[in-house]
Amino acid sequence: LFSNFIVRIIRTRLKKEVGEMRIGCPGFRPCLVVLQVKLNRCDSNLYISMKLKAAAEIGICANHIRLPKTATEEEVLRGILAVNEDSAVHGLIVQLPLDSIHRINIQRVTQCIAPEKDVDGLNSVNAGKLARGDLTGCFIPCTPSGCMELIAQTGVNIAGKNAVVIGRSKIVGAPMHDLLLWNHATVTTCHTMTPDLPAQVIKADILVACAGKAELVKGEWLKKGAVVIDCGINHIPDRSRPSGARVVGDVDFPSALTRAAFITPVPGGVGPMTVAMLMENTVKSAKKFLKAFQPGKWPIVYTKINRQHPQPSDGEISQSCAVKPISSLSSEVGLLSSEVEAYGKSRGKVQLDVLKRTEALPNGKYVVVTGITPTLMGEGKTTTALGLAQALGAHLNMNAFACLRQPTHCNTVNVTGGGYSQIIPMEEDRLNLLVASEIMAVLSLSSSLEDLQQRLSKIIVAQPQSREPVTVKDLGVAGMLNMILKDAIKPCLMQTVEGTPVFLHTNPLCDIAHGNSSILSDKIALKLVGPDGFVVTEAGWGADIGLEKFFNIKCRSSGLQPDVVVMVVTVRGLKMHGRVPSTQIANMPLQRGTLQNLQLLEVGCSHLRKQIENSRAYGLPVVLAVNTFSSDTGAELDMVCQQARLAGALDAVCCTHWSDGGAGAVALGMAVQSAAETPHSFNFLYSLEIPVQEKITVIAQKMYGAKDVVLSTKAMEKVTLFTGQGLGNLPVCIAKTPLSLSQDPEVMGIPRDFILSVEDILANAGAGFLCPLVHSVSLMCVFDTFLG
Repeated sequence: LFSNFIVRIIRTRLKKEVGEMRIGCPGFRPCLVVLQVKLNRCDSNLYISMKLKAAAEIGICANHIRLPKTATEEEVLRGILAVNEDSAVHGLIVQLPLDSIHRINIQRVTQCIAPEKDVDGLNSVNAGKLARGDLTGCFIPCTPSGCMELIAQTGVNIAGKNAVVIGRSKIVGAPMHDLLLWNHATVTTCHTMTPDLPAQVIKADILVACAGKAELVKGEWLKKGAVVIDCGINHIPDRSRPSGARVVGDVDFPSALTRAAFITPVPGGVGPMTVAMLMENTVKSAKKFLKAFQPGKWPIVYTKINRQHPQPSDGEISQSCAVKPISSLSSEVGLLSSEVEAYGKSRGKVQLDVLKRTEALPNGKYVVVTGITPTLMGEGKTTTALGLAQALGAHLNMNAFACLRQPTHCNTVNVTGGGYSQIIPMEEDRLNLLVASEIMAVLSLSSSLEDLQQRLSKIIVAQPQSREPVTVKDLGVAGMLNMILKDAIKPCLMQTVEGTPVFLHTNPLCDIAHGNSSILSDKIALKLVGPDGFVVTEAGWGADIGLEKFFNIKCRSSGLQPDVVVMVVTVRGLKMHGRVPSTQIANMPLQRGTLQNLQLLEVGCSHLRKQIENSRAYGLPVVLAVNTFSSDTGAELDMVCQQARLAGALDAVCCTHWSDGGAGAVALGMAVQSAAETPHSFNFLYSLEIPVQEKITVIAQKMYGAKDVVLSTKAMEKVTLFTGQGLGNLPVCIAKTPLSLSQDPEVMGIPRDFILSVEDILANAGAGFLCPLVHSVSLMCVFDTFLG
């Protein structure tokens, strides 16, 4: 009766606490999962029913996972792993014994349970904390915890008392010893092999019997006035019972009554307390979850960078940075272990199934980083994209993902960032696939394996004189190609030097393709970051080429609408567009004030204004990011920012992410956050319904500033051919030099009154666009330049 009274008090308190949690966090409910193998075991079923009933009374959601007796150890472990990764579950118990026809390692099973959900206290992490005396930092096994509660309710002061524990199991005996010890009792642990057991028991002020031997302890063994806690559950024959047996404890109850000051009955003593403590641990776990829980926020741990002066090389920085295990990173961003295939310790391929699991979730904010027409010294778009992602994540506490193109082994420069805004490890971020092929463009624009196969089947491999194209489908190899690419279609997960997640995936050339990372990486990242998070991706080359193709080709295929455009610029790059020869810039020492020439810079800013105009043509807010160098002066930086605002940029900020990591791009991150909240309406540059030649003209005049477009006879024949084949409604992907707004790579700044000459047009029917080749550009020279 005393035990039942205490249980009722505990349950009433827990019910109140659960109610308060649900009021404070609407929709929240503590959840307990019970996993059982074999369904026809009467004792296990009875215990489980007691637990489920108690949970329902308190307001805890309790789920019962039933595995058949044929379940293997691996199936049990998979079941546990799934519960571990379910953020809606706060407690998990595995009902022992696991009566499978297969041999199951119980130790391996209990070790698999996540320590933070191990409400039975059986994981070695919790057991180790208990053994060290960390009673508040662990889950205490339920039966010992219940025993301690019963002892406390008797009013007996444990400190200084002699305590004897009969039993040494990891479930009851061993943790009971530790609990009594850390509550300052003098503890003796005995078992069935202990010689002269009565002599040990007679010394006990407190006796806990958990040996599993029916009526082992006799009344005459007990010290007069002892507190006796009987944890035994044993069945002995009894013909008077319908079942032919009755349940007794480890203590002979009738004889013990004459000597003990307090004794728990069996059944009805420790058993209900064990269930009550299980509920207590589950509520405790739920409270811990709520305390750390921020709606929509990842539980991610960022890496603090150790900046060095002078700054080491990119390779030295990469090698000096600690890399989080890919299993930890994937878990932090909400990926399940079954959704990530580890490639070593620092990379992982993400399964496309994650899109099905997250289908109903809202997308995050979508940011695309572009730049001015690139100069030979580089503007730092990739570094800026990574610095921005680091700033949003590690410094502004937002969920942030970067999605970039994957470099190839034939690249001679590092194209995955630099300084303290780069992807690590640097040497593990490259791919081997032939990037100049239509297959890469197809892979990048596909949204599923099915879509990939459909696109592959449409690739035109020959155009005979009969004018009927021969496709991959006609050759019957689409399925084979799909199988070859079944792993390549999965985005590669890596991280920055600050531990920010990055997807590296695909690398279609920007000259002859759209030059953006994959649609799949963007879609997965947008689901993972949640509605308040940010995905930062990059468009190749300048806004006139890469950004135009990002919007009119990639966004048309993906159905995604970006929220913000970030324009990257450097002072030295604008000076080159102000007609300074590249060799003069390259040979000048990078000391403060050396390159200052405000008139020259002002001329170069005309190019910046044009590229901002190009970016704004799609209805989105534009934020300027000035990638600064030590040679830049305050007057120069002020001029660039002022010119950007006059051109219509919503904001303009200076960044030092190369030398300072995410901390150097915090102002940019704040500007992007603000821009994402401004009203905007995304629109395409042209309609797919207009003729092919008109699409080319719209791009050339609005993006490049061309006076007109001239198509060769061959190109005009291709327009007629492709229109007749039903390809006229595809977007166009103009292949021209990326080094100038015009078709002449030597002309910088703002070219005037030039004519864009289109020599030929290719049909990339699989990728889903037509590719006009501008005069002086050929597939072979582009490919040779790339390899060189």
